Amino acid sequence: MSAAATALVKAAIALFTDPKARKAFGWILVAIFSPVILLIAFLCSLGSGAAQHNNAMVDYSFYSADYTGEVPAEFEEQMTFIRTSFSSLDSAVASVNATAEASGLDPIQVKAAYLVLCSEGQMSPEAFVNYFYTTEQRTRTVYAANEGGEVVSSTETYTVTVPRSLSSAYSSLSIALGQDITSEEKLYVQDVYTKIAGKGGEDYEGSFLRGSDPSVELDVSTFTDPSTKNAHDLVAYANHAWESGWGYVWGTYGHVLTESLLNSKLQQYPDGVGKYEDFIRANWLDSRTTDCVGLIKGYGWLDPDSLTIKYGTNGMPDIGANTMYHNATVSGPITTIPETPGLAVWMDGHIGVYIGGGEVIEASGTKIGVVKTQLAGRGWTHWLKVPYINYD
Repeated sequence: MSAAATALVKAAIALFTDPKARKAFGWILVAIFSPVILLIAFLCSLGSGAAQHNNAMVDYSFYSADYTGEVPAEFEEQMTFIRTSFSSLDSAVASVNATAEASGLDPIQVKAAYLVLCSEGQMSPEAFVNYFYTTEQRTRTVYAANEGGEVVSSTETYTVTVPRSLSSAYSSLSIALGQDITSEEKLYVQDVYTKIAGKGGEDYEGSFLRGSDPSVELDVSTFTDPSTKNAHDLVAYANHAWESGWGYVWGTYGHVLTESLLNSKLQQYPDGVGKYEDFIRANWLDSRTTDCVGLIKGYGWLDPDSLTIKYGTNGMPDIGANTMYHNATVSGPITTIPETPGLAVWMDGHIGVYIGGGEVIEASGTKIGVVKTQLAGRGWTHWLKVPYINYD
């Protein structure tokens, strides 16, 4: 990127993220020139292969945000291309994860990387996904009755998807793209991912209450209608997770944290999980774990008959906390929250389940786990009806 283009990108980022800069520039001028500045900054960054995505650009890409004012056709076309690519990426990731076990590909991670590295179409979405996983042949013992009614065992071979580490994916992508992926680009990918997926409540220092009945068993005995996904049963599920003392590991959504699952998450999130490895091993290994939005997705993916959590089922997509908020069709400022147990409460990057009576159950961070907190004073900014949950 040229020095002039870099300066322009920085100016655009400052303009849209610094309130003082916006005030000094003047809101009227911002309204007039913002689409042009966004377009120039965006196209300059794309042309360099080192995208510097400010918040507005990322929101346009991930949330299909409404355009403000008159937007140049080139910018709108670029956003349409990216969102179409994202749709193809989601489909490709879902297809791959159909053969995964407890740990599949993270679609937000894949889309963040595509936005930074391939948003000019250097590689098709379907081909891009292939660099983020490998497959392994595994065996398992199956039991069946023979003609005489005797139960016999046999060994079955099956294929399972295994996510690759980001470093491995980047190495292969560098060869395929014919250029090195710089440390700056990797940092941009992580920045975009963190904005969309959320960081949980790692910095929370307020009061909370832990559950007192540690267990790894799932329980639907208090569900009112296991055949549907409804607000009452979401509360029951969250309460059970709290009572059972579930832990927090980024990228998990309710499975027991085995050594294999932990190693997979260490590869997948070397920063978000790796820096807490010692704590996780000492506190959460062999317990059920989740992250903040995983608590809600785990309920969405729960099969009440088999008491297993099956990835991507029951119409609940694999999305982050912010995307879940942006996908909601019914929401409002936290000051207007109705007394409806089963609503979600949200702040940028974090989400929890309102259980009524001014209380929330949330997966609050690696060193805290799933806890009960007070709605008031926690920092929640909005409430929402969770898409894919029945509130009748």
